[in-house]
Amino acid sequence: DAVRHAKRPRIHTFISTSPVHMKYKLQMEPEAVLEAVTASVTRARNHVEDVEWSAEDATRTEHDFLCRCVEAAIKAGATTINIPDTVGYTVPEEYHALIAMLIERVPGADEVIFSTHCHNDLGMAVANSLAGVRAGARQIECTINGLGERAGNAALEEVVMAIKTRNDVLPYTTGIDTTMIMRASKLVAGVTAFPVQYNKAIVGKNAFAHESGIHQDGMLKNNQTYEIMTPESVGLVESALVMGKHSGRHAFREKLKEMGYELGENAFQDAFARFKDLADKKKHIFDEDIEALVDDEMAQADEHIKLVALTVIAGSGGPQKATITLDVGGRHETREATGDGPVDATFNAIKAIVPHEAKLPLYQVHAVTEGTDAQAEVSVRLEEDGKTVTGRGADTDTMVASARAYVSALNKLMTKRQKTAPEKMAAS
Repeated sequence: DAVRHAKRPRIHTFISTSPVHMKYKLQMEPEAVLEAVTASVTRARNHVEDVEWSAEDATRTEHDFLCRCVEAAIKAGATTINIPDTVGYTVPEEYHALIAMLIERVPGADEVIFSTHCHNDLGMAVANSLAGVRAGARQIECTINGLGERAGNAALEEVVMAIKTRNDVLPYTTGIDTTMIMRASKLVAGVTAFPVQYNKAIVGKNAFAHESGIHQDGMLKNNQTYEIMTPESVGLVESALVMGKHSGRHAFREKLKEMGYELGENAFQDAFARFKDLADKKKHIFDEDIEALVDDEMAQADEHIKLVALTVIAGSGGPQKATITLDVGGRHETREATGDGPVDATFNAIKAIVPHEAKLPLYQVHAVTEGTDAQAEVSVRLEEDGKTVTGRGADTDTMVASARAYVSALNKLMTKRQKTAPEKMAAS
């Protein structure tokens, strides 16, 4: 009922079909599983016309039984049949043969869309997905940056660029605007606190870097010697605008437009003020610096708790001490705390102002750019009563970035509290 009135309503049902899953996870006999396939698809079809059905662990399922399950799903009204390689077990030739076999053997297969859903446990998720498409699948389930269970899923950016770059052997279209790939990758990496590895295909920092002398020589003569796609094709554009402490509002606004940001006047003025502060601290301002700065500023725009000031005393003698001032709903509060290191002291000081019992399962720091004056971008994940939130903060001072990230996560946690238990929020 919740999706019935959506613009493109779809219900996705699934059940395990492999012997090991049926025996140990479901503890069901094959005939009972077959009945469940029909029942679940029928129920979903009573609500919406677009129903997808998946055979979990399909690549380790006996072929005859898989055919029976797919046939039952189609007869019950499924419009998309998904064949997952749930544990990343198959190889391209085998997966191609599996999809082709189902399309050939199952009655009604020509009336539905077959879909791939491949995991990367053996590093073949993208190759398997493309093999499935060549066999007749017309939907690929994939994720930006390859995020997913264990080793991840097929990476959207790799699938899309493989099809675009090798359209001679993969004559298909995706409808994806590839120039948005890099920006989408950075957004997902930031929101999830899963950084992209430097040598990641398509979106990694080194994807278009050439260090070898022989490679550099070839690139200078003709970039096609060592690049099979252009950086611009995935949205990596070298800017003509070099930003620094002498850059004015107009140049900063143009830079933001170039990077895809459209800010309201108040947000722009706040971002510009932070940019000028950053320019006083750093000799060179890179696009990554501006991106981290603006994302951080936008995230803090409507926060109930804001960082005002932080002083940290650290060293080998210990204990480390932090004094922090927070704006809590328009009221400034200052506390001092000690801890096992400057980060612990800073977080303890925040807890003294905003008491809570949330656990800290993730604290992650990475440099936005190179150099000792680089901005630090910190990710903090908090967990409380089954609720998980992630906050980010950026600053040339790692402790300030850490405080911003913790406060950001705390704001999100308070918002979740308010949605689930208003009285708990009031008590805080």
